Amino acid sequence: MLQSRRPFRTRPASPRTLRAAFVLALTGGIATAVPTAHAGPAQAPPANPAPAVAAKPYMGWSSWSMQSSKYPGLNPTGDYSYLTEANVLKQTDALAARLKQYGYQYVNIDAGWWRDNAWKPEFDDHARQQADPHRFPDGMKAVADRIHAKGLKAGIYLPVGLEKEAYGGGRIPIKDAPGCTTADIVHGDLRTTNGWDSAYKLDLSRPCAQKYVDSQARLLADWGYDFLKLDGVGPGSGKSGDQYDNVADVAAWQKAIAATGRPIHLEISWSLDIGHAADWKKYSGGWRIDTDVECYCNTLVSWENSVDDRWDDAPAWSRHAGPGGWNDLDSLDVGNGAMDGLTKAERQSYATLWAIAKSPLYTGDDLTRLDSYGLSLLTNREVIAVDQSAAPPARPVTPADAQQVWAARNPDGSYTVALFNLADAPAAVTAHWASLGFSGRAAVRDLWNHENLGTYKDKVTEALPAHGSRLFTVTPHGRALTATAYEAESPANTLSGNASVADCSACSGAHKVGNLYLGGSLRFNDVVVDRAGTYLVKVAYVSGDARSAAVSANGNGATTHKFPSTGDWGTVETVSVPITLKAGANTITFDSGSGYAPDIDRIDVPTS
Repeated sequence: MLQSRRPFRTRPASPRTLRAAFVLALTGGIATAVPTAHAGPAQAPPANPAPAVAAKPYMGWSSWSMQSSKYPGLNPTGDYSYLTEANVLKQTDALAARLKQYGYQYVNIDAGWWRDNAWKPEFDDHARQQADPHRFPDGMKAVADRIHAKGLKAGIYLPVGLEKEAYGGGRIPIKDAPGCTTADIVHGDLRTTNGWDSAYKLDLSRPCAQKYVDSQARLLADWGYDFLKLDGVGPGSGKSGDQYDNVADVAAWQKAIAATGRPIHLEISWSLDIGHAADWKKYSGGWRIDTDVECYCNTLVSWENSVDDRWDDAPAWSRHAGPGGWNDLDSLDVGNGAMDGLTKAERQSYATLWAIAKSPLYTGDDLTRLDSYGLSLLTNREVIAVDQSAAPPARPVTPADAQQVWAARNPDGSYTVALFNLADAPAAVTAHWASLGFSGRAAVRDLWNHENLGTYKDKVTEALPAHGSRLFTVTPHGRALTATAYEAESPANTLSGNASVADCSACSGAHKVGNLYLGGSLRFNDVVVDRAGTYLVKVAYVSGDARSAAVSANGNGATTHKFPSTGDWGTVETVSVPITLKAGANTITFDSGSGYAPDIDRIDVPTS
């Protein structure tokens, strides 16, 4: 049950942890050109056109991490009391002085700017949120003006829907919409919506509802805001079903923002349904893929709640990100040392994943007390360049086991390669060039340490601490790897249990082997290699969620690997698995054991 002093965030259940959900988001929305009333003479384009909204992942600061923390001194007058005009402007000054030169631009004000410390809201005469006079005595326009005066951009926050307290018995008039009241913009049964059921669902089949969203967008534009986080959006935010389907709301906001003529980033949040990825990409410039990163404890975050979850959740979304819209992993809280609640190794791994996943880089730290290590993480130009480059997001090239390798191919033919040890004890992690598609030699540069490490043959291995990482640029000097493909559906293979061949338009050969569950298995027969050794076998598979399979060769002991989600049951991805083979013919088996394994498309076995 929600407490009156808490934001209208519930804590969505997960097997590992419960998190609240009222978070600041980041990259921006889509600004569409507003048509003019009549065509004038043709004009040459400006010499330096403004960059497109969300052309790159957004960078900046968000207020939510400190608002939500119980770290001593952050919220001395009650939960979420950190959010004040004075504190926002203090962080604005620090961002301008310390991080602006590295590309950080946005100062984002999160939930509660229109509510007092008892969470009582303020609304204007048209059911629109207005600043709480105690938190923001000069009002939201004045704050945006102060942010702009520092050469920065201003961000603000709203929940999706019409807040219950703004309904006013259905009698509140809608701005610039004669005859429209709050009764005319929601469903007659007053069904609730958003992740906390704190609002009535807009009925966007009624013209008055779009007028209400238009009035909200116009107000934010008039105040001078450059960014809006729209929170509690579904499907997602811990909810599903028709009343929590806010796709029409997001579309209405995109339309309303375009009508203002102001290029406002529209970011939607939180833990959004990947089944609607096409909608999020169509109507917004960024989307939160996960629950809150904050731990709601006496630090800002903790490794287990839920920084480490992102390694499991990011791969499914990787193909959806690109210019105009990005996968938002939430706040990057790596700058404050003890207040962050992480080891140095964890802080570096956290920052590494955010960069290679092309997430917006917005920190929730206190920028007035960054420690030297945290500052070095937030201002490493080579790592920032990975996040901001034209390369696609990285994804795993090895299974989602405790030791992982992620990679992305860069436009110049090099690779960004990250090594992660997610185990609770030190371990070595190896990146094999075969998993990148080549063999031979490659030059390796350490991006965190700005150091050329020299040339490595076939692989690089690093000893990493618990939860540690390394980040490299790998430049091939070898040759493309050759491999022999073996299709899963080949009649030469052996299927056991429930395993069966199924159609798959995305698969090579247009088929795959599925139903690998509760003892189902697939055995590739007659896999031939010239010499004995351990081969990095590339497995093409389909899996709407992360699933494990026991992999073995020639009836020898099996190794269980977890395969990252491909996002749905129609997308093929690959990971490389080490398998020891003998010279001549071999068998390779994928066994579901007592669980559920991914569907298998094919395997590619290196020729040497």
